[in-house]
Amino acid sequence: MAQKTVLILPNLTKNNTGQLVKSIVSQLRFSGCTPVMQEAYSGQFESVQYASFDALIAACDLVLTVGGDGTILHGVKHAVEHDKPVLGVNTGRLGYLAQVEADEIRILSRLAADDYAIQQRMLLEIRVGEDGAALYALNDVVISKGDLARMVDLDISGDGQAIGSYRADGVIFATPTGSTAYSLSAGGPIVDPSINTIIVTPICPHSLNDRAVLLSPRMRLRVQSRYINASDKIVVSVDGENVALLGQNTPILIRVAEKTARFISFPEKTFTMILREKLKPRG
Repeated sequence: MAQKTVLILPNLTKNNTGQLVKSIVSQLRFSGCTPVMQEAYSGQFESVQYASFDALIAACDLVLTVGGDGTILHGVKHAVEHDKPVLGVNTGRLGYLAQVEADEIRILSRLAADDYAIQQRMLLEIRVGEDGAALYALNDVVISKGDLARMVDLDISGDGQAIGSYRADGVIFATPTGSTAYSLSAGGPIVDPSINTIIVTPICPHSLNDRAVLLSPRMRLRVQSRYINASDKIVVSVDGENVALLGQNTPILIRVAEKTARFISFPEKTFTMILREKLKPRG
């Protein structure tokens, strides 16, 4: 069995992450894996091979993030381009995307033995404008009012048929993976990530009749804003990163991407078990 190369992507701004990374490196080496990190961390951790990020992401067998969900989103963004699986070790607060908690790193010994499964996660493909470059979201696409004091008006259609017009602070287009993120806070449903669907969740809608809806993964969505003034700044964000300002005649095109994100999972850590643990009341 070939030795696995594990690219570690840590968020060292979180408390005690540095010490946890040292323990992870020891666990990986003990189990027969080769831990590698980008040159920016050179000298901070012993028994780690360092190289450029581009070289490591292309050559590694898997990506191991150490941090919160934001760290996982960052890792997935790069891993998808190279078809690498991702495993998250959680040092954040909730960490819905992480399979491993900080006190469970002994489970990493199973990586060397291929004792894990690969779960495919749906992505959204987004284009700003008819000829815009493709962007990809693991969690969500959010079209919102930004700094505007008033609501925005968005027309949404699917496959050429009108779905609805929303007057709201914005609208979230989420994947099942992203159903536990912003969409959940806005009143959207929790969806098992094994189900492919596009979740449309309005943010503080003007009408109480505007509710979250689940759409077919085969549907191609088109979103346009009405009544935009020259001074208005309607913001388009992808996985929490602002990517564009929406003009009146600029459509946002959204569909399920052909590519997927690959997550390492352990069969005994099911979605319902993780969800039950994350939804426990916290002091």
